[in-house]
Parts: sequence; C-alpha cells; structure tokens
Amino acid sequence: MKKSKTTKMGSVLVVGGGVAGVQSALDLSDLGYYVYLVEKSASIGGVMARLDKTFPTNDCSICILAPKLVEAGRSPNIKLITKATLTSVDGTAGNFTAKVHCEPRYINGDLCTACGTCTMYCPIVIPDIYNEGFTITRNPHMDYPQAVPASFYIDPKECLFANHETCRICVSTCQAQAIDLDAKEETIELSVGAVILSPGFGSLSEDILSRFGYGVYPNVLTSMEFERMMCASGPSNGVLFRPSDEKHPKRIAILQCVGSRDITCGNGYCSSVCCMYAIKEATVVKEHDPDLEITIFYMEMRTQGKGFDAARQRAKEEYGLRFVRARVAGVNENGEQLRIPYVNEKGEHLAEDFDIVVLAQGLESPADAESLAQAAEIDLNHYNFCKTNSFEPLETTRPGIFVAGAFQGPKDIPDSVTQASGAAAHAAEILRDARGTQTVKKEYPTEIEIEKEPRIGVFICHCGINIGGVVDVPAVKEYASTLGNVVFFDRNPYSCSQDTQITIKEKIEEHKLNRIVVAACTPRTHEPLFQETLRAAGLNRALFEMVNIRDQCSWVHMHEPEKATDKAKELVKMAVEKAKLLTPLAEQSVPVIPRALVIGGGVSGMTVALSIAEQGFECFLVEKNDELGGNLKNLVFTLTGEEPHTLLEELKNKVEKEPLINVYTGANVDNVSGYVGNFTSSISYGSETESVEHGVVIVATGGRPYQPTQYLYEKSNQVVTQLELEKILSSPDDVQKIQDIVMIQCVGSRGEDLAYCSKICCGQAVKNALKILALNPNTNIYILYRDMRTYGFAEDYYREAREKGVIFIRYEKDMPPSVTEENGKIKVEFLDPLLDERVVVEPDILALSVGVVPHDVDKLAKGLKVPLTSDKFFLEAHAKLRPVEFSVSGIYLCGLAHSPKPIDESIAQAKAAASKAGACLAKGFVSVDPIVSVVNPDSCIGCGICESLCPYKAIRTIKVGKKKKAETISASCKGCGICASHCPTFAISMGGFTNEQIIAQIRAFGESS
Repeated sequence: MKKSKTTKMGSVLVVGGGVAGVQSALDLSDLGYYVYLVEKSASIGGVMARLDKTFPTNDCSICILAPKLVEAGRSPNIKLITKATLTSVDGTAGNFTAKVHCEPRYINGDLCTACGTCTMYCPIVIPDIYNEGFTITRNPHMDYPQAVPASFYIDPKECLFANHETCRICVSTCQAQAIDLDAKEETIELSVGAVILSPGFGSLSEDILSRFGYGVYPNVLTSMEFERMMCASGPSNGVLFRPSDEKHPKRIAILQCVGSRDITCGNGYCSSVCCMYAIKEATVVKEHDPDLEITIFYMEMRTQGKGFDAARQRAKEEYGLRFVRARVAGVNENGEQLRIPYVNEKGEHLAEDFDIVVLAQGLESPADAESLAQAAEIDLNHYNFCKTNSFEPLETTRPGIFVAGAFQGPKDIPDSVTQASGAAAHAAEILRDARGTQTVKKEYPTEIEIEKEPRIGVFICHCGINIGGVVDVPAVKEYASTLGNVVFFDRNPYSCSQDTQITIKEKIEEHKLNRIVVAACTPRTHEPLFQETLRAAGLNRALFEMVNIRDQCSWVHMHEPEKATDKAKELVKMAVEKAKLLTPLAEQSVPVIPRALVIGGGVSGMTVALSIAEQGFECFLVEKNDELGGNLKNLVFTLTGEEPHTLLEELKNKVEKEPLINVYTGANVDNVSGYVGNFTSSISYGSETESVEHGVVIVATGGRPYQPTQYLYEKSNQVVTQLELEKILSSPDDVQKIQDIVMIQCVGSRGEDLAYCSKICCGQAVKNALKILALNPNTNIYILYRDMRTYGFAEDYYREAREKGVIFIRYEKDMPPSVTEENGKIKVEFLDPLLDERVVVEPDILALSVGVVPHDVDKLAKGLKVPLTSDKFFLEAHAKLRPVEFSVSGIYLCGLAHSPKPIDESIAQAKAAASKAGACLAKGFVSVDPIVSVVNPDSCIGCGICESLCPYKAIRTIKVGKKKKAETISASCKGCGICASHCPTFAISMGGFTNEQIIAQIRAFGESS
C-alpha cells in the first residue's frame, strides 16, 4: 500500500456478484484498487453458475467460471459482502460514501468448514432454488457445491428458531461453533471513489409465463428449468424426464420470444440471447439422446454474435434441429401431450403435439432496479434498465457511477464481461492518483525445501457426473494408492471449488506433500487455479501435474465406462511417474515499459488511447489514413438520434490536446518485436521511420464496408449502399423526390461472399427508413430481409417502422430478389411469402445493406504472432471470458478488428482493452510462466534451427566467445516445444516437459498396456 497524495479514494464498490461483477472486481484489483463486491444472494456467480454449457463453444459453464470465483474469493484486495443491498450513495466522484444493508448469514463464514453436519440434523426441508425446485435441500445449505464463499448459511424465513424460537439443534451439532442464530442485520458505510452497478437481470413473472401453460401444465418448463434438468450435475444427472409422469420425452418444442418483443407484457425489446441459448440447449440434449425430435418455433433467428451463425448452421445440419417460423400464442393440453397451435408464413393454421414445451424466456430488468436506482441516484430507461447512451454506454446519469452487464440492457456473457472490464477502466481513469493507496500486496510463504524422495498427493475429481457418471472415480482413487511415492490420495466432488483448494493446501501441510497430481478437467482453464494453491502452501507451482480425465476419458468414452476408467487409471499412473521427476522452476518477472501502442485511429482506437492516457500512461496512436476517425467519418446520424460527427470532433479534440498521446497519421506499423512489457515497434510515416518502445499493444484496425457486385451496384445510379443513402438523407430536398424505395438486407452476407452476420445492417436500414419517413411521410418503403436482427432496445425502432407503414417482406437465401434495368429504370422482383406470388416494384432508389469486412491484416497478424479467424477477423483468447485478449501476452484487441459491431459495443470493448492493458502497465512488471525452454550451452552447436522455427521469436542466437549459442527470451516463450523437438543435439529442454519426464510417462503407459 502506497501513501496517498490525493483526497480521492483508492477503492471501488461493485454491486452484483454475477460474472460481470466478478470480472469488474478482478480487473480493478489488477489495476491497483481495493474492491468491495456486494451481492444480494449468499454466493457470487449469478446465473452463469447455474448454466450447463455456454454457446457457441459448449464449454462447461461452471468449469470456466469457477476459477474466477475462487480467484475473487481469495484475493486480499476483494472483500465479498454477501446477502447485502445498496441503500444509498452520497458524495461525488472520487469520494462517495455508500451505505450497504447486510442480512445475517447466521453461519460465520470464517469458522464454517462446510462439513455439512448441520444439514444432517436440521428438520426443515426447503426447495433447492439452484436446481429450480426439482430437488430439496436442508435449511442450512450452500447454493451449489462450488459456491464462493464456501460456507453454509441459513434462510431465516424457513428457520424454526427465527420464527418460533423452538429449535437450536444445528448450533449444538456444529463442531466449529460457527452458527449464531442471534446474529442481527446491520448497515455498514463504505468510503469508495467509484461505483459499478452490475446486478444482472430479473426473471419473468408467472403471469406472463402462464399464458403459455406454465404453472398450469407440469410439462411446460422454463428454459432455466430445462437447463438444470439437462445438466450433468443437475437434479436428474442430465437425464430428461416429463415432470408429470417422469417418462422420457420423445418430442420437445422450444418457444422463442416468451416475455420478449411483446408490448402486452411491457417488454417490447429483444432479449438478445434467447435464440442462441435455445439452440445450445437443443444441441446438448441431442448429444444426450440423438433420437429426440426438437422443434424451435421462432419469429426471427437472431444469432448475430461472433461465430453464432456458424453454430446455428452446424446445429441444423449435424443435429437435425427443426426450425419453424411462427409466433405461438398459447399451449393447450391434448391427452398426455401438449398441443401447439400456430399459423405458418403462408397463413395456414396448423397444430402439433409435444411431450415437453420449453419457454425460452427473455431477460427482464432486475426486480430491485427501482430501489437500486433510487439508492444510487441514477435514471432508468422506460424498461427499467439503466439509462445510458450510445456514445457513453457504460456511464450512468451520475458521474462516478458506472454500469456493466445485463442491467445496461439484455446481453450475453462475452458482452457482459467486456462491459465489466470497460467499467473498471472508467473507474481507473477517475481514480488514477489513488491507485495502489488501499491495496495490499499478496505475500506467499517461503518455498519449502524439496526432499529428494517424492511425496505425491493425488486428487481425483468427480465433477458431479461429468466425470463420475462415466469413470469409476473410487476405483481410480484406489488404483492411485498403489502407485509408488503416492502418500496421499483422495477424491473430491468438485476439485475446482474453494473448499477443495483449502483442503489441498491443508493436505500438503499435513502430509508434507512435495508433488501434486490432480485428475479433473482441462488444464487450459484450471491449471493456474491449482498452481496458485500450491504457491499458497509453500510449494513451487511447477511441482504440479494435471490429468484431463473429463475431456479425454468421460466425454470421449461416455458409452464405454469400463474403458474410460481403465484409461483414467493409465493417465493417472503416467502423471505420477512424471511427477516423480518434477523439479522447482524459478519464478521470473520482467519490467514493463509504461507505454502503449494503439494500432488504428477510429472510434475504438481513439477511445482506448484516451483511456490509457487518462490512467496516466503514454500512448502511441498510429492511423494509416491521413486523419483520425475511421468509419465514424462516414456516419451522419445514429438509430438512437445521436450525432456521430459530434462524437468524432470531441474524440479528436481530446486526443490532440492529450499530452500523453503521440499521434501518427498516414502511418504504418512495419515491424513489432519483443515480448510483453518490452516491445519495440517501427512506425513509418512519409519518408521517415521511427522506433518506439512500449509495454503493450492494442489492435484496433477496424473494418470497412463490403463492396457489393450484386443487384446492379455501380451499374445503375439508382442503386446505393445504406451509407450512401445516409448521405443523401442529409439533404431534405433530395428526400422529397423519393416516392418508392426498396432496401435489400444481407447483401453478400450470411452465406454469400461473407459467412457471418455483421450485426449493424438491420438497424441501419430501420434508421434510414425512419429518417425518410420523418422527412417525407408519403414515401413507400419496402425492406426485403431474411431475419430482422434489431436486437436489444433497437427492437423499439423496428416496431416503430412497422407502425409507420414500412413494409417488411422476407425472402429465403436460395430465392433472393432479382434486380433488372429497363430503359434506365430498375425493377426489383421478389416472392411475397404471404401472398405466395411474385411482386415487382420500380423504386426510385434501391438501397443495399452491406456488411463489414476486415482490413487486410495478415501481415500485422504474423508480425504480432496472433491468430485470425477463417473470416480474417482477429481471434480472441477465449470467446466468453477473454474477449479482448490474445493468447499472446501483452497484446489486446477491440472494435471491428474483433468482429462487426455497432458504435456502443466498439466503445465498450475499447474501454475493456484499455482496462487489460492498463493493468499490465500499472503493475510495472509481468510474471513469466516458468514453463519455458532452456538451452544447455555446452550441447548447443549454434546451428540456428530453433531460432528460425520459433513462431514467437522467443529464441535468439548470441555470440559466446567465438561460438554461436542459442538463448531463450523467457518473456516471449510460450512453451510450445517446437525448438526442443527440432534440436539436433538435444540441447533444449522444456521446463516441466523434459525428455526424462516424457519418457517416464511413455514407459508408464507401456507398462500399463
């Protein structure tokens, strides 16, 4: 903790402990601020902790979330305050006093060991809310096995003592004396410099759900109930059943837009996530039971996110999902089945019977949105979500209070995570002088001297039934006990949970373990979690080996439990043999040059540069064009009414006046060398070249409009793009001449030249249509579309356009409109699905909605050693939880370089990249993973093969005396092993993967076979 030289507070209050709140807290602690994380329930994790899988990658949700929860729970700079609500915020930005009302847990989290003894004696049984009431639990309970904090709590509404003072049996049975039934509620005051609101979203009322038979027919389920039912660790271990008779269903219907896009229930907006999570649920249950018939009833298929259309197409082709375009008005009972009457696009009245009907419910504003807004003194929009604007998407109406996640508007996980990081950047900007004034440095115990004799501890994970449902975990545990040098062996329900981390630490100390093997899921997401536990116990983190018996055993051999178990035993034996040879590896760190390089000067690039500068760090902003602005220069107005040129001028003025930003226009980044913390880049502009040193790189190279060749574009002056139409609309006199206009959506997109959806085109068409009608109400406007993807609050404008007379006509991909020209006049011909007839329109203007394509960034990507997608956008490290990071440390991305998106999402992502980059710069150093290559100079012959092959430029040839020798640049090395595998003299070995260790594993496998 450094001495404060400012009156501002170096701490931040984060309200809401879902994935957005947790991400904000983690980022803020990395940025150098103390965090109070306030959560109204008894544990953090939010809705994501209850999901089975996440789209579009189908990662196990709790598996990728749990490490973040544990990290937040054990951070010395994050204080968790559960069962608490914000009641007031007084003061101004930099100096707030927040009052937080805390309900008692009745079980002291510092004393509770989560042994569960109290649950054995408590007579009160309550519904298990985590499992949507499908199972029961006792009153003293944890929300879920991996819950953080990892302690039990008591619900006073169900407690006999709290209501009748008749029972205290739990108190006497608790050996830790952790239960205090006399605990009282309290209000605490917190002095903070900024506040981030991320309370998540609310649930639909049963009144809305009952319109579709929910609560009337037992086999009508909500999507969350269906999610818990199909989850391998859920109430039925992933086995689907009809609640009415527990029979296995054969036909399932999923109804979209329940509680969304419905003004009759007050929710006129689109919830943005329902289409994709319905597809995810359908594919997961089809994996469980390929014979299931699943039908998804939908109005528009809004899979507009990065990779979402591809996932939808895969689901349709590989799993045979059936999609029916219709809005279902209700559900009726027909004997033992549920009947769904609907009207198809041709106007035909049809009905089908199903065993289960799933309601894909939308996202509502939080139930306590109004009280939270009153406490924080902020405004809400007309749907009771937090009020923001397109150019300041993370700022509330009160300075110093920011918003992130679904409270800002319905959104999925990566957008919530992005906003969470972006809100952290906002807080860091206003509190830069108070950075580090309230944080404490995490101290680790001195590393234990390792005895020559290995003492190995083996921990086998059940992961609910993800592993335990296939692999015989007790048998694997017993097998581990027979292996040499294994002195402790155990199995855990969930090895990634907070209480298991505590157990591992205790067993290391109790049994003097000096090597640890964990057989669980993938090291890609969980290895750092366990390595951190080893460090906390005084062991070097390199003395850890992880076995992936989930992906490599239970998942791939789910129908062969005996073979899966045998394979798990073999993998554990191989890991133990390797663990015997593990040695401590030195922890290394390198200093960070406190400067950033931003490539691209559009709205994202300028936003990220300003944020980094406002956090106190110098920045080089490189733009290839002669002036800043990017695509923002081409926009005249936005869908929500803001003026882009105002934002552009404001950003340019701020950038030009900011002394910490060095601007290079008409410039290119020719070369980037080095590694995180120590990059050197060559910038060329005009006839000059300048070399700059910096610690981080942010890629904001943007994109450009797709150049169409279809529909007579550039052959007829009546055919324009939406951007060109927008410029025409800036002249009201020209608009008066337009009597008929046709707009064609998805030109070149979604399976033509471009495989993806560009997200902005539908909103752009609606925006221009409304502008035309505002200037000339008599204009006839026809919009030909495949799916109108006006997600979120943009749905209001889509509805307004329909109400004002814009005619929307859908076309199929294989039957697009045709455009011809006769006597200098164009004709547009298309099929009207409702009339089932061909229609011809002769418009004054044909406007083409074209997508966004990336710039040519292949050379830059190779120079930075970062990957691209098949669509040539940059590929992030993890689609859900690391959306602005690359797998290469110290390099970040934002804006259209990542994927097509509107202005508000680009700004939020730019702020998120600034948060990640700022954390690296603020620390002043970066830790280097010890698993790097090591060159033995005595064996090295200086041939240079390793240097030429290294994809990360992490090996260089130096002169030692008169001979050439290879040398590893540890900060750049990613431990891929290419150099070691090609060295002709075996002079290179990999930390944690030496030849001896690998050979030991191979021998162990040979002996097993």
